Amino acid sequence: MTGRAAATANEYEERAPTMTGTPQPTAATTASSGTTTGTANGGFDGVLFDCDGVLVDSELITNGVLREMLHELGWAISAEDCVRLFIGRALKDEWEVVLDRTGFRITDEWIARFRERRDERLRAELTAIPGAREAVVAASERFAGRIAVATGADLPKARMQLELTGLAPLFGDRVLSGMDQPRSKPAPDVYLAAAAAVGIDADRAIVVEDTVSGTTAGVAAGATVLGFSPEGPTRTAPEALRAAGAAAVFTRMDELPGLIDSISRRVTS
Repeated sequence: MTGRAAATANEYEERAPTMTGTPQPTAATTASSGTTTGTANGGFDGVLFDCDGVLVDSELITNGVLREMLHELGWAISAEDCVRLFIGRALKDEWEVVLDRTGFRITDEWIARFRERRDERLRAELTAIPGAREAVVAASERFAGRIAVATGADLPKARMQLELTGLAPLFGDRVLSGMDQPRSKPAPDVYLAAAAAVGIDADRAIVVEDTVSGTTAGVAAGATVLGFSPEGPTRTAPEALRAAGAAAVFTRMDELPGLIDSISRRVTS
């Protein structure tokens, strides 16, 4: 993380509210026609999922295309540094990093070319995270459909990825991008918008995230963040997710339903 990005993340971490005691029911809880309620779910009313690295295995694909294009600009960035500097952040917000290393100020046209090359690669190689479909279905059933995607990526990419992996029908139109909000992650805007889209208060939401930036955003929104840290080269270390405010960390998506059970009991105990 660059100094500028780290400062932004720390700002939101310091401002993030913490959950104390047992949250009280809201109108959103009783308004649903489903059988599950906030009380039955430990004070939680819904689940908000990040997309890249949580639902779809896209990070290495996208980051690989970015690295190729940075090499073309004269920056011989390593695979490890490209992951460290860019995953979990909106590319348009990292223009200073690219400018410092290449002398090139990335433009809308350059980003458009990047997205074209990225999307071509994703269409050929993208797969869902193992266990993601089952975890999403379980969350949807538990919370009477109050689930959404809150991504830091551009909305067309998120929708394309969900379509390619067969996850789109599970979310319908409840897919939101931080790029369409006033501020992107690590600011809380996209999670606040996603909670509103499913009719719940953000402080009664569970957020599933795999990056420090996204975890910081979820915590700043007042949500309870579960950090996803699977083995692999794009993994964010569990201790880094916990330091950013994750309430718990898991390594396989098939663990999520049980973790929601556990965290719900913890809140109500």
